[in-house]
Amino acid sequence: MDDEDEIAGEGHNGSADAQLRQYIERVERLEEERKGVSDDIRDVYNEAKSQGYDPKIMRQIVRDRKKNVADVKEFRAVYEVYASALGLDHLIG
Repeated sequence: MDDEDEIAGEGHNGSADAQLRQYIERVERLEEERKGVSDDIRDVYNEAKSQGYDPKIMRQIVRDRKKNVADVKEFRAVYEVYASALGLDHLIG
């Protein structure tokens, strides 16, 4: 058996081939689930928007809630220093 036969799916180890196929199929199922979840999330943002909420702000809050509190505080402190140095004190809350 040459390399072309193995590439075409006639591998040398049926057990390893079956295992690989299972991994690929699991990834494909998970990607489909992820697409479904992404669609659901988009629907929630659209619903919130229809009620007057700003999805852009909501997305930022979701990102911020995932962050470590100390990291967020450090970022804000450095941001304030930079903004102040550029004369953008009106951006500092």
